[in-house]
Amino acid sequence: MKVDLKSYNNRWFVAELGGSPLKRGLWYLTNELVFSNGLFPFSRLKVLLLRLFGANVGQSVVIKPRVRIKYPWKLSIGDNSWVGEDVWIDNLTKVDIGSNVCLSQGAFLLTGNHDFSKTTFDLMVKNIVLEDGVWIGAQAIVCPGIVCRTHSVLTTRSVASRDLEPYKVHSGNPAIPVKERIIS
Repeated sequence: MKVDLKSYNNRWFVAELGGSPLKRGLWYLTNELVFSNGLFPFSRLKVLLLRLFGANVGQSVVIKPRVRIKYPWKLSIGDNSWVGEDVWIDNLTKVDIGSNVCLSQGAFLLTGNHDFSKTTFDLMVKNIVLEDGVWIGAQAIVCPGIVCRTHSVLTTRSVASRDLEPYKVHSGNPAIPVKERIIS
């Protein structure tokens, strides 16, 4: 058997997107002009725009320049969380980010993937949950379906392909717990 991308069909997902085509188009423009733009550093306006497009965003959230968010209506961010430069939240489905969470520069939250075992290369989507106090290091990747438990750490350029344990530092590809996170 071989992969046949001509037979790829994700019509089931198009129905799940949420938001009208107009809303999705307006978000695309907003995302390109305001969020992806390095010349627009104003966090408060970004938070307001996310809320207008249906995101649940807490108080004192910081959103740096050049952030990409696929669908704000599938996003929740708790109080005092930070989203660093060049972060990509590719939320084809729900992403829940708790309070006091730090997404460092270039972090990637990936909710979709493809089933490489099927000839049709079917799209698969799974939610991501980052509980309170989580730190995702620079250029680290959180894969679909992952729960990063409270105060876990994913180090720079590591890949979370399984759930992260609470109060542990995880490193590598795939990330494994390497030590306790002790907060003083």
